[in-house]
Amino acid sequence: MKIRTLSIGKTNMSFVREAIDLYNHRIGRYVKYEWEELPDVRNSNKLSNDKLKMEEGKSILKRLKPGERLILLDEGGMQMTSVKFANWIETGMSLNGRDICFVIGGAYGFSSEVYEKAEMKISLSKMTFSHQIIRAIFSEQLYRAFSIIRNEPYHHT
Repeated sequence: MKIRTLSIGKTNMSFVREAIDLYNHRIGRYVKYEWEELPDVRNSNKLSNDKLKMEEGKSILKRLKPGERLILLDEGGMQMTSVKFANWIETGMSLNGRDICFVIGGAYGFSSEVYEKAEMKISLSKMTFSHQIIRAIFSEQLYRAFSIIRNEPYHHT
C-alpha cells in the first residue's frame, strides 16, 4: 500500500515546511509515502471563490491515480481520535490494500466534483485551521498513527 498527500499551493511558512519534512521522513519508515504540492491556480485573485474551487478541483482530480481511495481533509468531515485514525489506516492496509490519497484543499475548500469522488471526509478538529497549518498537523497525526500501529512509545495515552 502507498499513501500520498496532495495539497493545494506551496507551503510558504518555513516552520510548517520543517514540520512536514520531519514527519514525512518518519512516515517513510513505515509505508511508501509521498507529499505533493499542486501549483496554485494562476490569476486566482481574479477568480470567484467558486471558480477557484472548480479550478483547484480539476487539478486534484487530474493527479488521482486509478484505484486510489480519495480522502478529503475537510472541516465538515468525520472526527476521530488518534487511536481510531490509526485503526482506520491499519484496517485499510490489511483489508483491501488500496492506495490512499489524502487531500488538503485550498483556502475555500473543495469543488462539488471533488466531494463527489471522495470516499470519505476527515476533520482533524472542531476548530478551523488555515490550509497551511493543517499540513503540519496532519503530517504529525499520520506519523502518530503509524507509531500507534507499531506500538511505539511516541503516542501516550
